[in-house]
Amino acid sequence: MKASDRCVYECKARGIFRKLGITPMIGDFVEVEVKNGKGNITAIQPRKTSLIRPAAANVDMLVLVAASKEPEPNFLLLDKMLVHAEMNGIEPVICINKTDIDDGKKIYDAYKCTGYEIVKVSALRNEGTAELEEVICGRTAAFAGLSGVGKSSLLSRITGNNLQTGAVSDKIHRGRHTTRHVELMELEGGGYVMDTPGFSSMELTGVRAEELWRYFPEMAKRAGECRFRGCVHINEPDCAVKAAAEAGEISTSRYQSYRDLYDTLKDIKEWKN
Repeated sequence: MKASDRCVYECKARGIFRKLGITPMIGDFVEVEVKNGKGNITAIQPRKTSLIRPAAANVDMLVLVAASKEPEPNFLLLDKMLVHAEMNGIEPVICINKTDIDDGKKIYDAYKCTGYEIVKVSALRNEGTAELEEVICGRTAAFAGLSGVGKSSLLSRITGNNLQTGAVSDKIHRGRHTTRHVELMELEGGGYVMDTPGFSSMELTGVRAEELWRYFPEMAKRAGECRFRGCVHINEPDCAVKAAAEAGEISTSRYQSYRDLYDTLKDIKEWKN
C-alpha cells in the first residue's frame, strides 16, 4: 500500500493503558476505533523489541551516528548505546558522519574489531548515503547520537524531508534547534526510519557487572579461552580478553569503556538491577 493511499487519524490511548502501566510508543502496531474522524487506540500488539531511550518499539536496527569531529566522538556513550542495543536484540550500525571534515579513522579503528556494520558518510556532500540506505532498506531503524552529529541532516538526505537542523555551537559543541521529538518516516525504497532527540548521557539498567562482557561481541568470542570459568576480564590471570586488548585485537577505547562500565555496575545493588 502506498503512503498516499493511507488514512491518517489523530488518536488517543484509552484510559485502561494508564491503569495497566502501558504507554504507547513510536513504532507500535495498534488497533483503533474511528469515530467522527478521530481515533481511539483500543489494543497494542506485542512488541518484538523496545527501547527506553530513544523510546521506540519494534525497532530492527539502531543506527548510532557519530561525528568524526565537531563534536568529538564520545566513545563511552557510544559503547553504552551498543550494549543497550545488544541487550534488546536490536542490530546496531555505526554511522560516521562529517567525513568532509575528518576521515573518521579514529572511530573506525575503535570499532572494526566488533564486527558491527560501519558506514562512513557526509550528509553535507551527500556521500555514502546510498550505502547507508542499502543497509537499512526494508527495516525499521532508529537513529541516535549526540546533538550536533548530523542525524537530522542525514535523514533529510535519505527521506527527502527537510528536517529541522542547526549549526553546532562553538562554545558548547552541541546542535542548536535540533530534534525535540521522535518521528517515524517511511522510506521510498521500503522500511522506516526515526529521528530521535540528541542525548548527552544514559544509564545502563538490567545488566549485572559480571555479565557485561556478553554484550561486547569481540570479548564474548574470546571469553571461552580464559583460564578461569567466570572470568570477568579485569584482574584475572591468563585472561584471553586482556591478552587480546594488549595485542591490539580489541581497541583500547572499547576495553576502557568495558572497565568503566564494569566499575559502575558492580556498585549497583542487586535489587536495583
